[in-house]
Amino acid sequence: MIELDGLTKRFGNKVAVDDLSCRVRPGMVTGFLGPNGAGKSTTMRMMLDLDNPTSGSVRIDGKHYRELREPLKHIGALLEAKAMHGGRSAYNNLLCLAQSNRIPASRVSHVLDMVGLGAVAKKKSKGFSLGMGQRLGIAAALLGDPEILMFDEPVNGLDPEGIHWIRNLMKALAAEGRTIFVSSHLMSEMALTADHLIVIGQGRLLADTSMADFIHENSRSFVRMRSPQQERLRDVLHGAGIVAAETGDGALEIDGAAPEALGELAAGHGIVLHELSSQRASLEEAFMQMTAGAVEYHAHSEREGAQPPPVGPHWGDRWTGQAGAGSGDGPKGA
Repeated sequence: MIELDGLTKRFGNKVAVDDLSCRVRPGMVTGFLGPNGAGKSTTMRMMLDLDNPTSGSVRIDGKHYRELREPLKHIGALLEAKAMHGGRSAYNNLLCLAQSNRIPASRVSHVLDMVGLGAVAKKKSKGFSLGMGQRLGIAAALLGDPEILMFDEPVNGLDPEGIHWIRNLMKALAAEGRTIFVSSHLMSEMALTADHLIVIGQGRLLADTSMADFIHENSRSFVRMRSPQQERLRDVLHGAGIVAAETGDGALEIDGAAPEALGELAAGHGIVLHELSSQRASLEEAFMQMTAGAVEYHAHSEREGAQPPPVGPHWGDRWTGQAGAGSGDGPKGA
């Protein structure tokens, strides 16, 4: 389990993470969501003692990361795939990590085969594509066979087969009772993978809930009905005290009613239906609704007379004007 208690990080007078408290529990895939600049990367770095919190604490199974004697056996993490030494082979990159954590060398070959890099184990990682580098980073996270795994944008650069593989891997590891914590901007992928969500905005906790509850609480659900007897259908619904809103495509939308009841009502009046469907917002729509007030960087059309964003210093996960640097929360390799 990962425990965050009052976690706060300031860079000068800028608050990147603001009194964040939550638990990442075992046996499920927990998604970590937030707009660019929300503080996700800074939070994950503090989990691994790469950044020191201004106040508050992070504990990995009850201990600070620095207190773990062989940390890779407790928590494996992929934050930046290109952090590997480019002049070393894939095998030697992992061998160095294994030796520093008293992990048998046999485990190196095992995880390279697991991620599909066995055939290029002796090749230098600087020649790897983005997807291959991502697989090597995942192999490093798996090296110590840890109970906790943390991934930042794990599908970045992967082909469809690789995306399918990492999705199923995370689910399988969670089913074994491990703690899986994953941050991603790909809402469609997160919707297929995560069981639970932790959502932050401007460094503050916005939601800590199940995937199903998050979508239900932050989106509208309704029923669509369409009939060649549309006028009569509207009258029947009105007579039953049901409010129906017209849409531009000739259908009716009804809130707060079960599709079964609406279908039976139409059938009871001999009304033919061409459509009767339940509609629920996607995770992306629910996320946009939840975080609308916490987005720092809004794109504007030049036709609207918008000015380009100012170039300024880099604070935590914020925009930087320095060449070669970027937001810590943006997709890598973009």
